[in-house]
Amino acid sequence: MSDAEEFEPRGITVRDISCDSFIKAYAEHLKNSDKFEAPMWADTVKTGVFKEMCPADEDWYYIRAASVARKIYLRPGTGVGALQRWYGGKYRRGTRTEHFRKANSGIIRSILQGLEEMRVMEKDGAKGRKMTRVGQQDLDRIAGGVAREAAEEE
Repeated sequence: MSDAEEFEPRGITVRDISCDSFIKAYAEHLKNSDKFEAPMWADTVKTGVFKEMCPADEDWYYIRAASVARKIYLRPGTGVGALQRWYGGKYRRGTRTEHFRKANSGIIRSILQGLEEMRVMEKDGAKGRKMTRVGQQDLDRIAGGVAREAAEEE
């Protein structure tokens, strides 16, 4: 490749890469960060009434936090209620018809508070949360790293 082909005229953002690769990278960043820690109850809590057991993955809290950060990056003004609906699921009631149930709001609220302490996001008036400038730069920096790793593998 020539230098002209390698030059990217604009920066890589979270929108430019696949969601699963970004969430894995940002979850790893949160796990290695000293500012963001999973609470003591994270290994025993269910993520919603529609679940039977707690998540099997030890890093589920960091993965959920990375997913929440990505959601708010892509759609500023998103609040706890919208995230509850997004992470909700089907409540299976045996032989009866299943119904949709929202996810646990306490988990989402604690993640949002942890990300606010890191200054990744802030409250957007009465509408929900939005990314701070520092948070947006942080997520774009990680997205750029993921894009570079993907380009090197090809």
